[in-house]
Amino acid sequence: MTDAELILKKLAFIETCLTELRSLARPDRLASDVKERRFIEHTLQICIQAAQDIASHIVSDQRLGEPTTNLALFHLLAQAGWLGEETANVLRAAVGFRNVLVHGYTAVDVAVVRDVLEQHLTDIDQFVNEVRAKLATE
Repeated sequence: MTDAELILKKLAFIETCLTELRSLARPDRLASDVKERRFIEHTLQICIQAAQDIASHIVSDQRLGEPTTNLALFHLLAQAGWLGEETANVLRAAVGFRNVLVHGYTAVDVAVVRDVLEQHLTDIDQFVNEVRAKLATE
């Protein structure tokens, strides 16, 4: 059985991160202000990590399968009706972005960070809404 209380706490944390990004971030300063860049990158990182943690928890508790990668978590959630396929695809991309931030596989492109900040926070909102809706039916 999925621990709804834990999931709701993590969803609230994601919403807090999104609110902070929307109200505190100054995208125009990303390229010139190291503190701003680190605030935005770190907040995006922990927000996406929380979504990944939620996915892992649900997949495990619901016994939805054995994901071979963290990206596969979102595919399993979509198959089980927790997420729409589009949301699952977007979250897989977000986890890839998070991996770049965390592990520095490549130099982080400021333009990509700004694009995520300005164009893709609603994708994370959609994840929150879909998980919350599914929890209500469990």
